[in-house]
Amino acid sequence: MTQRRFRPTTLAILFAVLLAVAGCASAPPPAAPLGPPTLHEKLGWILQLEDQRVLRDPAAPPRPEMPDEPRPAHDPDAASGPAPASGIEELPPAALRPVPDLRDLLIDAAPRIRRRAALAVGRVGHADGVAPLLATLDDPEPEVRQMAAFALGLLADEAAAERLLLALRDPSPLVQGRAAEALGRIGADGAREAIGTLLGRHIVGTYGIDPEDLSYPQTPEVEAFRLALYALADLGAFEQLADALFQPNGQPVIWWWPVADVLSRMKDSRALSALGTLVGVQGSVGVAMAARGLGALGDPAAVGTLAALLDPERRDRRVLLASLRALGRFRVPEATEALREFVLRRDIDPRLRYETVLALNGHSDPVVVQVFVELLSDPWPPMRAAALRGLAAADREMFLLVLSGLEPDEDWRVRVALAESLAVAGPEVAGPLLTGMLDDADRRVVPAALSALVEVGAPDVGPLLLEHLEADDIVVRKTAARLLGVVQPPDAAAALTAAYAGNADEPAYLARAAIVDAAAAVGGRAGRAVLEEALADRDWAVRLRAARGLESLAPGGDHDDRIRPVPAAGTDYGASELVDPSVSPHVYIDTARGTIQIELAVLDAPLTAANFMRLARRGFYDGQTFHRAESNYVVQGGDPRSDGEGGPGYAIRDEINQLPFLRGTVGMALDWEDTGGSQFFITLLPQPQLDGRYTVFGRVLDGMDVVDQLQPGDVMQRIRVWDGVQP
Repeated sequence: MTQRRFRPTTLAILFAVLLAVAGCASAPPPAAPLGPPTLHEKLGWILQLEDQRVLRDPAAPPRPEMPDEPRPAHDPDAASGPAPASGIEELPPAALRPVPDLRDLLIDAAPRIRRRAALAVGRVGHADGVAPLLATLDDPEPEVRQMAAFALGLLADEAAAERLLLALRDPSPLVQGRAAEALGRIGADGAREAIGTLLGRHIVGTYGIDPEDLSYPQTPEVEAFRLALYALADLGAFEQLADALFQPNGQPVIWWWPVADVLSRMKDSRALSALGTLVGVQGSVGVAMAARGLGALGDPAAVGTLAALLDPERRDRRVLLASLRALGRFRVPEATEALREFVLRRDIDPRLRYETVLALNGHSDPVVVQVFVELLSDPWPPMRAAALRGLAAADREMFLLVLSGLEPDEDWRVRVALAESLAVAGPEVAGPLLTGMLDDADRRVVPAALSALVEVGAPDVGPLLLEHLEADDIVVRKTAARLLGVVQPPDAAAALTAAYAGNADEPAYLARAAIVDAAAAVGGRAGRAVLEEALADRDWAVRLRAARGLESLAPGGDHDDRIRPVPAAGTDYGASELVDPSVSPHVYIDTARGTIQIELAVLDAPLTAANFMRLARRGFYDGQTFHRAESNYVVQGGDPRSDGEGGPGYAIRDEINQLPFLRGTVGMALDWEDTGGSQFFITLLPQPQLDGRYTVFGRVLDGMDVVDQLQPGDVMQRIRVWDGVQP
């Protein structure tokens, strides 16, 4: 860049000295660097704006009025930013510094920037992003268009439906598929026929795929088929799905596992015959999903088929687990008998027996009741807890009889199960017992006792909730606040107002968010005042709850605008390891059963991956448990409390991306959106219903056999991190 040069004079030197002296009293902020930003800087802008949940730098002046027609995305001047501000028109255009704005970056000269900006607009989640994303569907690059369609699905605004329908005929199959996905997320029922046509157009590409094939990505045509299939499931469009997938006799044309998954999730009785066929094929993934679907339909005609799958000699563990759970949903003698015979087998491992006990919950049978009673002395606490719940549901009188001679269990998880089970005993019996459990030495038991007291309708529960609203344990406070929103005693509003103020300095969001939800339920002037104050809460997760609560009380307000931007966290968004990582870091989770090796998705979820590595290097995870292990679904850990309620004391934003939840995918656990922290999960089978709803930030490279063996309570001995620089 060429600049004018002036010959120094005495007057000019004197003037410069005076300026310097004046500057000592009140130095202006350093001027922004001149010239266009680099690719690296733009990526840092994008990361910062999406993490702050804003489309434009909040420190910048208001966005100028833009012309009706955006500049073409391939315009080489697209990166020059908005028009120069008044007073500097004399500067050459090359010297102008653009203001970070995702809408401007959508028309950047570089396709990589446009694609990344489109994803960021979707992640920000503001309605002002819809129009620029719709314009981006005309981008010359298919990769940019398909990301714009995906981002519109994240926004889920009905205003995008008409244009997305046109995108179903885009030349790129990937754009077609992402448009179908977005229409499914929006709930655009009018798109059913068009998506069904898209499904039929690409089904040929799936004919050669093995039913158990879990690889990703497939060809663009197969990916379009998969996304259209899921979209029809979201829309409940069984007729259109059947037209493309079924033969005239009602049998599926292809046996690839996504078909079984979608049919099982749609819960349409017309899928019974097809699911019956799919459970009979070779393999395990699709068979397990089809078995799950038969259970979801609830047609007793499927009981015999499911019972036949309980064959450890011929069927693998995944099919056995799915069949057990499916049979557990049937309250008919044939299902009870099949489960009873299986639980009495001596050749099944303890985990299968445990799953059978879970499936028998709610089944009444003398032999089953006796099994529950015997398992109350099992050495494994989760088994004792499952037996206790099963006994209470199967035989109230036997439960009360056994309870009278039962010593308090040494494990807090079993005592939680007892509190939950006491709901069957009624307020006269359960009330005094549950009230006594409020003094349990392990405070993790107290929330279950409070919830059960409300469930049984115990008298005078209101004062107990008000008392526990000031408890030392944050989850007890959270539970008391939530239940106050249910019970709503006369002085609930005043207590919630005081409790919100009393939790202002609490690092974690749990209690304040529950208080906000309860205030929304109570309503009135006092409840609304709590919500108004919470719009400026220190934690974005609480702000989200406050905005939703106010929207329910006063629809159509500017609540969504008032909660933005996200409070600053001091993150260096321009760090190379975030915007341009040179390696894919690996982490190693050591357990007594073996080591799990995970590759982190630093390109798709950089802040989530960085947060995970930071916690791991601090030793945060060392010694923690996998507190959840749900068969054929997920194993979950990262909770220092081991009750599903703990975290690091802060929340991070979601980084929803296009990676699917397949077997071995690592995702961030949530209470609601943008509440990630330390808890993570690993999927045991594909879970397409989680796609685009939870952050994928890694995948298991080695050790899935270890993951399959994990049980609730198994310990993470330590987590090691390798990022190519330091171990």
